[in-house]
This record gives sequence, structure tokens and C-alpha cells, in this order.
Amino acid sequence: MIILAIESSCDETGVGIADLAIDDGGGVTVSLLADEVASSVDEHARYGGVVPEIASRAHLEALGPTMRRALDAAGIERPDVVAATIGPGLAGALLVGVAAAKAYAAGWNVPFYGVNHLGGHLAADVYDHGPLPESVGLLVSGGHTHLLHVRSLGEPIIELGSTVDDAAGEAYDKVARLLGLGYPGGRVLDELARTGDRDAIVFPRGMTGPRDDPYVFSFSGLKTAVARYVEAHPEASQADVAAGFQEAVADVLTAKAVRAATDLGVSTLLIAGGVAANSRLRELAEERCAAAGLTLRVPRPRLCTDNGAMIASFAAHLIAAGAEPSPLDAASDPGLPVVKGQVA
Repeated sequence: MIILAIESSCDETGVGIADLAIDDGGGVTVSLLADEVASSVDEHARYGGVVPEIASRAHLEALGPTMRRALDAAGIERPDVVAATIGPGLAGALLVGVAAAKAYAAGWNVPFYGVNHLGGHLAADVYDHGPLPESVGLLVSGGHTHLLHVRSLGEPIIELGSTVDDAAGEAYDKVARLLGLGYPGGRVLDELARTGDRDAIVFPRGMTGPRDDPYVFSFSGLKTAVARYVEAHPEASQADVAAGFQEAVADVLTAKAVRAATDLGVSTLLIAGGVAANSRLRELAEERCAAAGLTLRVPRPRLCTDNGAMIASFAAHLIAAGAEPSPLDAASDPGLPVVKGQVA
């Protein structure tokens, strides 16, 4: 079964095509046939963040050419199923992708599936590492930070905890702005941090006290601490500030994720989302998973950021689990919770 999926939740226009195969024993294999992405990030950089209206217009302009490239790369004329990110995300951006997906599904006379963007991030990993066993999922991106219990990609996801304020990626962008690194700041801050001393400046770790929920995150206080430090120490090394900040984020994320896996008796930790491309997060997760006897799974960096391939993978797993198609009047949901995999 060939599944074509559209991703348009933020500033990337993605079209992914995957092949779903189910063997006689019910085993699911999802193979990637095409993954084409057009980004409007350069158009947002001058404003220091994503401008929803610009993102929506960019999707309108990019979707047709991106679709054509994906179909050509996969060597197909039409798929058996069309899927799209139906939430969460920017309202206008979602509308563009969902409307296009419904139109393609109707034109090709194939089923339409509206699926969760966050579930897609988790499902991207199967392209690199095969079927996903029961896992604890650490989902970290610009807009989301969640700790999840993933029994399988075809079952409802259980949320263990999330951030009470800023998402991890949001904190990265805000600190990068404080340091004058521009937008988006995650990759640039990561590169700068590699040249600094992560032990030179110790920033606070939020929600790590004995009475705090072990699965809940907070990064607002860390962001404020960095701002106050930079103001009080204008002569401080930017590289050391970046390294100290990055260490605080990676420390909290990995400590809570490893604890959750240990508490649940789950042997696999999956880290997904845009922040999963961060070098220190990956490095520290490897160290702590090895010490705890856990298997660590992290997609390649290209699959960590938004793309259509991840949506195709998640749709494939929902279909394999028996999910019915979404109606063509299904509405996009900018606030769709992570525990809801599909809008049916």
C-alpha cells in the first residue's frame, strides 16, 4: 500500500511517500520512497520567529512543486492513500495542507487520513531502526516537550508529563536571541556550545526537586537565569554560556526520560522531534542509556525536523492497526493533543 502524506504544521512544506507492507504474522514494514521538503525559514528569520501568514502563503506556493518532486522520486502516478498533518500546529498552515490532501484524495478517489503531527515525529524512527517496540518517548521540539509511554505506534499514546511553560526548542530560540545568534537558533547555539566549557557556568535545572513531578519539565526559569547572567556578566564567553545552557537542558531531558523508562520497566528510549538533532542531547542520552541498560533510538537529523515522511509512517501504522479513514469534512485542530493519533 502506497501512502502519500503532506506536512504543513509550521514553516516546512513536506511531502513524503511510503510503502506499507503487512506480513502473514501481522508484522508491519514501512519503507520510505520519497521525502521532499521546502522550507520558508529564511523568510521568517528577519522577524526573529515564524510569522503565521508568511508560513501559510509559503505553503501555498511550495506545495505543488514539492508534490511533483515527491511523485517523481517515488516513481508513481498516484498513491493508495493520502494523509496529512491535521494538528497540532499553526491554524492557517494546517488548513493549506489539509485542504490540499483532501483535494488530492478526492481527485484520486482514495481514502484520506488526518493524523497527529506529534505521532509522526515518533514514527519517523522506523525508517532508520525498523519496527518500534514498547518505548518511552521523549518528544522535544520548538513547540512541544512531552514524555510519553508508547506501547506501539498503532495504539493510543499515553502522556506521562510535559512542560508547564516553555518547550525545550522554544528556550533554545530565546537564548539564541539573547546571544545575538539569530533565528532559528538551535543549530547555531549547538555549534557554539561545542566550543565552550559546559562546566564553566552552571545554570539551574527546573522541576528537579524532591517534591517536583519527575516527568514534568520547566524551562522558563532557565531562560530567565541565562538572561540575568548575560546582563550581569557582559564579558562572559558566549560559548561558555551556550554550553552551560545546553548542558542544563540535556541534563534534565535525559535524566527524566531515563527515569521514566526505568520506572515503567521499558527497555527502549526513543527521542524524537527537532531538538533530537542536538549533539549534546544525543551524546548524553547515549551515555545514560548505556549506564541504565536501555536501548536508545534517535532518528537521523533530517528525520528529526518536520517532514512528510514521518506523517506517512504514522498513517501507515494507524492503517495497519485498523484505523478507519477520516471523513473529508474533518477539521484541522491547531491544539490537537498528543494522545489523539487521528481525527476520524
